[in-house]
Amino acid sequence: MARFFGRYEHSLDDKGRVILPAKFRGPFEDKGYLTQYQDGCLSLWTPDEFESQMEAMLEQASHGQSDRNLARLWASTSHEVEVDRQGRMAIPFHLREFASLSGDVLVHGAIDRVELWNPTRWSERVQPEEQRLSDGGDG
Repeated sequence: MARFFGRYEHSLDDKGRVILPAKFRGPFEDKGYLTQYQDGCLSLWTPDEFESQMEAMLEQASHGQSDRNLARLWASTSHEVEVDRQGRMAIPFHLREFASLSGDVLVHGAIDRVELWNPTRWSERVQPEEQRLSDGGDG
């Protein structure tokens, strides 16, 4: 099972591609799956983890209309991606738009997936926790 950690700063090129850090590329040699994810970021899943996510969505979809619609949306916006020899990965326009990616991209490991963030959005989301760590507090 692949595990991902670390944080890297990259930029989108003119074709909407971002470089996947060399440290992350191995599990995506054949392909990966890019999805919308919580808090406005994108998640890049290995084929095995994507399969697990699909199973979870199928289970969740059985709980009611709202959950079915969430599963539909997730599936309809998911995209199979390939990483080229230079480590570049194309991000479809609808996913770049969802995550507000237009220049700089923060690429970081999130244990079971790789996340891609707009750096400003990332800072807004994690600043309270960074402050808490800095302060040495638990609450």
